Amino acid sequence: MSPALPEGDVAPDDGALPAAAAVGAAGRALGVYLHVPFCTVRCGYCDFNTYTATELGGGASQAAYADTALREVELAARVLADLPPRPVSTVFVGGGTPTVLAVPDLARMLGGVRDAWGFADDVEVTTEANPDSVTPQSLAALAEAGFTRVSFGMQSAVPHVLATLDRTHDPRRIPDVVRWARDAGLAVSLDLIYGTPGESLDDWRTSVETALATGVDHVSAYALVVEAGTRMAVQVRRGELALPDQDDQAAKYELADDLLAAAGLHWYEVSNWARTRADECRHNLAYWRGDDWWGVGPGAHSHVGGVRWWNVKHPRAYADRLARGLSPAAGREVVDGESAALERLMLGVRLAEGMPLDDLPAAARTSVAGLVADGLVDGPAALGRTSGGGRRLVLTRRGRLLADAVVRTLAA
Repeated sequence: MSPALPEGDVAPDDGALPAAAAVGAAGRALGVYLHVPFCTVRCGYCDFNTYTATELGGGASQAAYADTALREVELAARVLADLPPRPVSTVFVGGGTPTVLAVPDLARMLGGVRDAWGFADDVEVTTEANPDSVTPQSLAALAEAGFTRVSFGMQSAVPHVLATLDRTHDPRRIPDVVRWARDAGLAVSLDLIYGTPGESLDDWRTSVETALATGVDHVSAYALVVEAGTRMAVQVRRGELALPDQDDQAAKYELADDLLAAAGLHWYEVSNWARTRADECRHNLAYWRGDDWWGVGPGAHSHVGGVRWWNVKHPRAYADRLARGLSPAAGREVVDGESAALERLMLGVRLAEGMPLDDLPAAARTSVAGLVADGLVDGPAALGRTSGGGRRLVLTRRGRLLADAVVRTLAA
C-alpha cells in the first residue's frame, strides 16, 4: 500500500501556476521526473506508488502508458510557457521498475521532454532498473536513445537478505549488468539497503565490498524503513521478523562510510557517495537545493517556484483526467515563510557542502555552538576555517547519523 497523498489546496484543472512561481526562475535549474508505476513483483518492504499487472484493474495498461505520460508533458509545456525558457538540465525515470517498459516507450517519453523544452548541453538522463530487467542490448538501446546514467537496485549481495526483501534478482548478476551498462557508455550507480531483518554486519560488509568490486563511481545506501501497510510491517507486527536496533544501523552506516571512503568515494549527501563531483547525481541535488522540477506520472510530485503539487495516485484515474484534458494534480501547496525556511534547513543540512550559517534564522544560529560541542556539527566549518570559505553548517559523521535531531534542535 503506497502512502496517502498530502492534504493541500485544490489544484486548478488547467494546472496553471501563480505568477509568483516565475520570480527567479531563470536562476533555477529545471528537471523532469518521469514516474513509471509498474513492477513485475511487489517487494514486501515497498510503499512506493507502484502496481503489478494484477493490481492495475481496467482502464490502465503498461502498453498505453507512454502516450498517457506524454499528455502530461504537453500540459507541462503549456503551463511552463509563462516562465522564462530553460532547457532541461536533468531527467530521472523512476518507479516502480522503469525498464519493465519497452525501450521504445522510454525513448518516446524522453523524446517528448526534449521536444518540449530542449536539453542542456550536459544533460543528465538517469533511469532506475532492476538487475534482472536489462540486457546488453536494452542498455545499448537506452544509451542510443539519450540516457546517460543507470541506477541499479542492487540492495544486497547476500541471497537470504534479498529473499527477506522479496527481491528476485540473482546477486551474481550485478558485475555483469554494471559491465554491460559501462560498455554501452552509461554511468552506473548501485543502490543498497542496510538494516534488513536478519542481516548481520558481515552480510552488510559483503554487500558494500561486492558493490565496490564492480568499480562503480556512485553508491547510494539507505537504511531500511518499514512503512505501515506493507507486507513487511505485517510480518514485524506478527513477530515473524525482528527489526535491528539503532546501534546496528549506525554501525552499518559507519562501516559503509569507511569502506566507500577507502575506495575513493566521498559522501556528498547523507546517503550518497560519489568518486568525483562529476559522478554525483545532479537530479537529486536539484531536489536538495530547491530547484524546479516537474513530476510526470501517477502520484508524482512537482515543485516550481515554491509551489508544490502532487498527482492522483492510481494509473487509471491519472489516465482518465489527462484524457479529459485536465491536469492530473490532486492538490497543491505554496511553500513560503517559515515552512520554506524549515524545508531549506531539512534539505540543506543533508549535503556535504552544508549551508551558510547566515541562511539560518537568528534563533537557530544560537544553537550551533551546542551542536558543535555535541560533535554533531563541524567546528572549523562553522567558524569559517575551512577551504570552502564562509561560516557553514556542515554535519560530522555523528551528525549525519542524527541529522533529524540536528534539524529539530535548529528548528526549535
